[in-house]
Amino acid sequence: MIIEDSGLPGLAADRGLVSRKSTAERVAGVLRKRIAEGFFLPGGRLSEQDIGTALGVSRNTLREAFRLLTHERLLAHELNRGVFVRIPSVEDVVDIYRVRKIIECAAVRGVTAKPPTFARIKEKVDIGDEAARSGNWKDLGTANVWFHQELAALSGSERVNELVGRLTAELRLVFHIMAEPRRFHERYLPRNHEILDRIEAGDGPGAEQLLLKYLADAEEQLVEAYADRAEAARAAIAAE
Repeated sequence: MIIEDSGLPGLAADRGLVSRKSTAERVAGVLRKRIAEGFFLPGGRLSEQDIGTALGVSRNTLREAFRLLTHERLLAHELNRGVFVRIPSVEDVVDIYRVRKIIECAAVRGVTAKPPTFARIKEKVDIGDEAARSGNWKDLGTANVWFHQELAALSGSERVNELVGRLTAELRLVFHIMAEPRRFHERYLPRNHEILDRIEAGDGPGAEQLLLKYLADAEEQLVEAYADRAEAARAAIAAE
């Protein structure tokens, strides 16, 4: 097969765009991680000048990174006000869990034997246990997130891993607003162990059944408590 090269000269002019986009994606990755960790809290305004200086990137690159994260529903642009970390809605919470049920349940359903990554999954549960023993509830929430990421990774798909990473960052915004990690994570530790036992036994359908109920209960708990907190956060920002 012969490909005509008549369009190749024009590609040279796009070299800078490719380089800039790659940098913008890396910057978006840094900011996504910081948002998930609570460095930038929901409703907080992001300063182009401060962030650009700290990361050593141009304003155009930073704006492209902001655009990517806005597409991922992590940031929101407000006319004449700037870019803010987004405050998710109750509808966002419901949709996040809808997608999680599809992805995570499908991933564990396919387990027919103790998976090669079992030690890594168990490690995340152990980290959660240790965080609970020491009363470090924020770390417990992080360990729970890691546990669910490992469950999704059982799919063996890099695309799934990327999608789950984005969903996780968005979900962390919800938990930052709730600001009660013990209440929303401690009760699920025993259930993590139950799912882990099913996975170790190679019982994918059994793990799926437990996980589906787990996610449904977590969604119900969050939806019930979240609406008033989110509205209060929006009102506080509007009053500033």
